[in-house]
Amino acid sequence: MPTSLIARLLAATVLVAAAGSATAAAPAYPGRPVKIVTPFAVGQGPDVLLRIVAEKLTASLGQQVIVENRPGASGFLAFEAGKRAAPDGYTLVHMDSYHVGTQPHLFAKLPYDVRKDFDPVTPLVKNYFFVVVPAGSKWRTFADLVAAGKARPGQVSYGSWGIASPAHLGGLLLESATGTSMMHVPYKESAQLYQSVAVGDVDWTLGTPVSAGPVYQAGKVRFLAVAAPQRLPGYPQVPTVAQAGGPAGYEVGGWNGLFVPKGTPVDIVQRLNQGIAAALKAPDVLEKLATFTYEPYTMPPRDMARLVDEEIAKWGPIIKGADIRLD
Repeated sequence: MPTSLIARLLAATVLVAAAGSATAAAPAYPGRPVKIVTPFAVGQGPDVLLRIVAEKLTASLGQQVIVENRPGASGFLAFEAGKRAAPDGYTLVHMDSYHVGTQPHLFAKLPYDVRKDFDPVTPLVKNYFFVVVPAGSKWRTFADLVAAGKARPGQVSYGSWGIASPAHLGGLLLESATGTSMMHVPYKESAQLYQSVAVGDVDWTLGTPVSAGPVYQAGKVRFLAVAAPQRLPGYPQVPTVAQAGGPAGYEVGGWNGLFVPKGTPVDIVQRLNQGIAAALKAPDVLEKLATFTYEPYTMPPRDMARLVDEEIAKWGPIIKGADIRLD
């Protein structure tokens, strides 16, 4: 055999052996703590949910899963931190459907692009909003609310916890669905909003059993209907909007989920997806979720990618029609 051929064969053997050795030496994932960056403040509902999931993931991954809160700046602080992180599975980013679906339409320049800078892992949960009115409101059904909006254009008021918040967008969605025109009253914080609804300063708003819970439990407000496809467990007495005479298909809810920096290995994303899905099926987790009226909502990454596209397409016409900009 020619000497040159022998040399080439030996070189190839060395390369294959080296590659095999490097593969064998690659550390198993995860080899150190995993971090989830969230834009929500400590104690908010999504943060509490995330900590429940993180505790379960810690047990299944065999490494500590840490929640890092970076609230403020419309979520940009958290999202930019996630965008800058290495795509190695050690940093996850927490977003909700309003970050995903509305911010591309609300800001001319975003410091991130959810589709270009991140890969989806899975949604976590979804929930729906109740239509909240003062306890003494003369409206007994949702149809009464719509009738009042049609009879008194611009006079029926609804409150929210800020421009382009879910409550504001939900009000715009109702106006679009019913051909009504109502007056939006933004507040600086949700507690102030629900107190104002309780005393009748505004006619209605949207809220959850967590956000509107204190005034609901005190008997100061009523849940007129739920903007969901079916009645919610724990509130069987509250009809859906459609059942209460409102427009069919009027749903206001949201989901939140996890992403990783673009380019994170597929096998790591899949492991995280499976671990999170298992965590959200645990009986003790389901019991805790029920207190927030959260429903587990997991799916494969490719399906979540389609969900992201649907959210962006859904809110574009509503936001552009109302000419809302936040920059």
